[in-house]
Amino acid sequence: MSYFYLWYGWFKGEILAIPGRVIALCFFLCLFCAPFVTQDPYVLRIITLSTIFALFAASWDVLAGFTGQLSLGHALFFGVAAYTAGLLNSHLQMPPCFTIPCGAVAAVVVGLFAGIPALRLRGFYLGLVTLSFPLILSGLLFVFPQFTGGELGISGIQKLSPSRIVSYYIVVVVFTFSVFVMWKFTDAKSKLFRTGVILHAIREDEITARASGIATTRHKLLAFAISGFFAGIAGGLYVHFLRIAAPSTLDLFFSFQVILWTIFGGITTIYGSVAGVFILYPILEILATTAWGEHVRFIIFALILILTLLYMPEGVTVWILDKLETKCPRCKIVNAFTRKKCRACRAILLPKET
Repeated sequence: MSYFYLWYGWFKGEILAIPGRVIALCFFLCLFCAPFVTQDPYVLRIITLSTIFALFAASWDVLAGFTGQLSLGHALFFGVAAYTAGLLNSHLQMPPCFTIPCGAVAAVVVGLFAGIPALRLRGFYLGLVTLSFPLILSGLLFVFPQFTGGELGISGIQKLSPSRIVSYYIVVVVFTFSVFVMWKFTDAKSKLFRTGVILHAIREDEITARASGIATTRHKLLAFAISGFFAGIAGGLYVHFLRIAAPSTLDLFFSFQVILWTIFGGITTIYGSVAGVFILYPILEILATTAWGEHVRFIIFALILILTLLYMPEGVTVWILDKLETKCPRCKIVNAFTRKKCRACRAILLPKET
């Protein structure tokens, strides 16, 4: 019983006392309990695709948000993994439990191959170079149509599972584990990984970080590899869920869309990219079913983004958490906005500015 009270005390003090963590807990509980509420194929499809795209968006945030390496062609990782998984399954009949990791490893290899020369550049020059790699790979797909399927892609790929519910939970479990790893990898206060503070230093001032003895190139390549790996996991899940690997996985709009999702939710947070996808993607899908048609939904999508950037320039999640949480001026512990004194050092908390 003592272990139970010890665990409950930690849960109450570290989870229930912080509004942001309570919201995250409720989100994951809803995600895992969704099939118990509805088993509508359309609803589960939207949630599953949102989960896959949220994983993809979080991987972009690792590279661009935390490390400051602007990637405008992040669909490269997604597409390489998707086609690798599709080819291994269609030609060698390998099951998804092998094709998805193989696709992620292929994405890392291609990402490092592209990243080693590209990381000599910075800012928009780096972004333009990364933008060219999906275009090159798209051209190669049409050069060997007998192998890649050309414009039609590769169809008839094996499902994640014969059961729709099992497939849903496979995606959700992989997503939960992957997001947790990326969050700890980029967290500057993490005791599990010591890379977060280094990535922050590289993003803020790479020259100063290098002068301090940090191997900036090695850590940027590590960020490329981690980002590419989890983007590849998302690509593998995507191709086995939809059962087709198409050139659209390398589309430039797909690369730009992941940037919009992340900026909308809140860049440099991991959870912001997840929230951005789960807000915007279902809205677009629901609008597609209305009588307004395909083009009107993108107009509404653009208006939402413009209003968000005007009134919440740091992202929706950052704006919400700023209203719900307050940081102690003495010990820097996060507290709920309703508290008058810090839950740790009992210092008086400053009131929120209106």
